[in-house]
This record gives sequence, C-alpha cells and structure tokens, in this order.
Amino acid sequence: MIVIFGALNVDIMMPVKSFPEGGETVLCSRDYVTRPGGKGSNQAIAAIKSEAKVAVIGKIGDDSFGRRSQRNLKKQGVLTAGLGVSDRPTGCSTIVVDKDGHNIVMTASGANLETSSDQVPDEILTDKNILMATLELNREQTKDVLRRAKIGGCTTILNASPINEIDKEILFSIDYLIANEIEARKIARLLNLEERVKAKAIAKTLSDDFDLSAIITLEERGAIACRDGVLYQIPALNLAETVDSTGAGDTFCGIFAACLQKNMSWINSMHYASAGAGISCMGFGAQNSIPSFEEIEEKLSQVKPPEAIG
Repeated sequence: MIVIFGALNVDIMMPVKSFPEGGETVLCSRDYVTRPGGKGSNQAIAAIKSEAKVAVIGKIGDDSFGRRSQRNLKKQGVLTAGLGVSDRPTGCSTIVVDKDGHNIVMTASGANLETSSDQVPDEILTDKNILMATLELNREQTKDVLRRAKIGGCTTILNASPINEIDKEILFSIDYLIANEIEARKIARLLNLEERVKAKAIAKTLSDDFDLSAIITLEERGAIACRDGVLYQIPALNLAETVDSTGAGDTFCGIFAACLQKNMSWINSMHYASAGAGISCMGFGAQNSIPSFEEIEEKLSQVKPPEAIG
C-alpha cells in the first residue's frame, strides 16, 4: 500500500492569456472552474489510476470544500480513514494558467497545517508499504512521520515541494527525493551548495551526501536522476501542445510510487512516470488530466527509457 501524508485542497482554476504584472488586472479567457486538488490528493489519484492501493493521511475542514475533497477520494477508491477534521478551513489554491500552459499557484494551507504524525499508526509503517510526503504540511510532523517510516522499514519518498526550508534529518530519512529544477536549486542554496547550480551536480551531491536516489524533473526536458554515483537522463514525452502543466509533478510522483509498489525497478518506474506526467499536460486541471495505467502503456514507446550518462 502507498500511504500519502499530504495536503488536500480545492483548486480554483483561472485561465488567462498572460499573467498579470504588479497592480494589473487581467480577465479570464473563459470561465473559472473549481476542482479537488492539493499535492496529497493529486498524488493519490495518480497512484490509484496506476492501479495501486492508496491511503491518504491529512486534515480537512468541516466545510463544503472538505466534504468535496473526501468524497472525491472515496469515489476514486482511495482509503480515507486517516483523514481528520479541523476547526480551520479546508486548504484552497488559486491556480492561474496562461495560454502556453504555464501556471502560478497561490495556496492557503488551512486545515492541512494541523495534520500530525500520530495520525499514521506504526502498524502500517512496514517494509510492505511506501510512505510519500511533501513539504506542504507542518515540517516537524513531516520529519517525524518520515523518521518513523524509515525505522519501520517503509520505502520513503519525499516530494520536496514547496521548498522554503529543508532539514538534513528529513533528507537522511528518505529513499527517494523528487523535486523540480527550481526546488532543487533552492535546496542547494539552503544546504550551502550554491556553486552546484546545474541539475546534474545537485542530483549527484544530494544522492552522495544523503544516501538517497535524487530525481530532478525538468519539464519538457525530462528529468535527471542520480543513484549510487551514477547519473541518469530521463526523456520527456514530446508534446505538440501543452494545455496545462498543473499537477504534472504530482502525477510523476504518484505514478512513480505506484510502479515501485508493482515491484518495478526505479529506472522503469521513472520511465512510466515521465510518460504519465507528459500525458497529464495535455488536459486542463490537475486530476482530470491524470492518465490511467493503460493510457501510459499506450504512449510509453514514444518516450525513450532512462539511460546512464555518467
């Protein structure tokens, strides 16, 4: 089973021709939409669509957004017994998407900040399960659940997003670190690795220093990864047009975890994750555009497998 310790939000999606400058108002190019989101929820849906068994641990508010988030997860087959209810409002994100599919995201965390490590029982933190976390929740609670998972023998994955600070203890508790290029550079600066500005150098340093597999996603350039001193290049799916990149990173993470649960190698897991993340950019919104495992397999031949580059 994949246990996701993550955020649940409702997303307000606003399509525009171009992003506003400071003090400027722009009108949406079509109607806004509201949809369930949050990195924890997105990753859970991505994993469930790749035929994994998934449980989400988090907090929602006693409000319509919270009920909508929980209903959505249950409908998709995600286990939600680990969800708690907070006095704070359910998390909410406003996502502005331009004509080229790029986005700006603003999030009010709300109830997510009250998610605690003790919501995850020790009996599920075993070598049979995978724990995946992000940095959207309280840092100390995230650190504690990863520490406990590592002790229990779980495979641990950290999607280092959003990155405002990083704790070395967290890095020593994970098997896989997944970050985009901007997040990876922030991690490098926070760890005083400013001279290592290239993704390859950052991935190798993080992998070597913290004994983990480092994966840095590079949007249309695919991804770079490092494990045991070996660098890998992961190509991206070639797209004629990017409609919306919202949730592509979450799609990558969820599919990667699901493939690991299927006992695929981490190399093959990255191959499927890269193809799936590319497919997700062809639709509007984070969860509606996540492909099924069958759809990924149909496109897999269009993405070259990861290859060692040094």
